[in-house]
Amino acid sequence: MPTGTVVYEKREGDEIVPVADLTGDLQRLLIAQGGLGGHGNASYATSTNRAPRKVQPGLPGEEKDLRLHLKLLADVGLVGFPNAGKSTMIARVSAARPKIAEYPFTTLVPNLGVVGLSGERTFVVADVPGLIEGAHTGHGLGHRFLSHLERTKVLVHLVDISSMSGREAVSDFDVITRELALFPGRDASGERLADKPVIVAANKLDALDEPERLEQLRTHLQRLGIPLYAVSAATGEGIDALLEAVWREVAAARERAASAPLIDPLSE
Repeated sequence: MPTGTVVYEKREGDEIVPVADLTGDLQRLLIAQGGLGGHGNASYATSTNRAPRKVQPGLPGEEKDLRLHLKLLADVGLVGFPNAGKSTMIARVSAARPKIAEYPFTTLVPNLGVVGLSGERTFVVADVPGLIEGAHTGHGLGHRFLSHLERTKVLVHLVDISSMSGREAVSDFDVITRELALFPGRDASGERLADKPVIVAANKLDALDEPERLEQLRTHLQRLGIPLYAVSAATGEGIDALLEAVWREVAAARERAASAPLIDPLSE
């Protein structure tokens, strides 16, 4: 199985129960016990009977109905409303080349990219399809998309600060934050999406036609103690400072993970 696979078993009454979370390389787990092997002709050969016609059949093994669900393994998850600029961002900071277009839900599947910084520092970033209000209940396939964020170490919340979206930046931030808080999934350490470090990237700085939109968002985030970086994924303005801030969070999370005991969320 690919690393990151979650195994579910279908039991009586069509109940779907998680039985394994394969997060480690070369991890092995017994899901179904094989049957006792039989004995073929060769097992009964003797010096006087070199071609016996005797066999012992084996016993059947366990049969189970399984569902396999692959969740991405990424250090950083890009979240935000559709058309907030997530695909443009991952194309700017990595070699990933997702589809980019000026209409909602251009991205229908998550994209992965590797970000390289000076000093051989690297981390993996995931561009998750745009979220909408009600995503935690499955609206806009949100439940499926949010599950890919469970294994990330830090979330970068892209907020469109231009007036082209027709929405307010502060409202966009609050809606997505609420959806993350309502999503029940946890990672291998038991951490929920709402508990992960968040960095806000005020995107489309190159198209900012009303500077007060940025200031309103900055004031709102200062009250919450959340760092804000004004950037343009299209032109690259402010991207270097954002990536350095993201790296600090990733490095800190890796240190915490290395020293903390592993908690299996499926054992709860």
